[in-house]
Amino acid sequence: MLATSEKRGPIVRQTLHEAVVTRVRDMIIEGTLPSGTRINESNLVHELGVSRTPLREALKCLASEGLIELSPGRGAVVRQFTRKDIHDSLVVIGDLEALAGRLACAQATDQQIREVRDLHDRMIDMYNKRTRLTYFKLNQAIHTKIVAISGNDALAYVHGIMQARIRRIRYLGHEGSENWAAAVADHEEIIAGLEARNAERLGRALTAHMESAWDRVRAAV
Repeated sequence: MLATSEKRGPIVRQTLHEAVVTRVRDMIIEGTLPSGTRINESNLVHELGVSRTPLREALKCLASEGLIELSPGRGAVVRQFTRKDIHDSLVVIGDLEALAGRLACAQATDQQIREVRDLHDRMIDMYNKRTRLTYFKLNQAIHTKIVAISGNDALAYVHGIMQARIRRIRYLGHEGSENWAAAVADHEEIIAGLEARNAERLGRALTAHMESAWDRVRAAV
């Protein structure tokens, strides 16, 4: 089954800066701006309907996330990761999330766990509608939330950096109906482990999810 195409109109001001960052980030995630591509500022300001100043500020923000590299000679280039970069990142994220999951089972409030469940249910709704980008953002929000409710700020900081830099790669893990269904099944096991407050089950599920993510993306990278 194919993902539903999501139409986007002109930039709507959240703040303008936030809107431009979000739009360019989405273009990188979806592959509209492929890895290794030099960003043509003239084309992009025309497409987004903004001036160069907010675009350049957005590119600096995305460079801090690790999605873009800024070079005096080439300008802004969408970061390209090696297979080893990707594999190593997924291993680290898996270990970080397994630790976060065990901590969350021990100390998260019932309300915090219900909030993760709500994100999960919304994500499943987007899966059923085949609305892929919104699904992906909810998917990532679940991982971020589990880490947040671990109560370990240092862990959350490192995880945030690692998760941000490989957003495009994680998005590739949902390409094809079989891969997408497998990712959803992983999340069903994750939410079951969290709601049961079963630290070992949740830790295993999160680690296995990252291992499966590598299996799903390795052919594409």
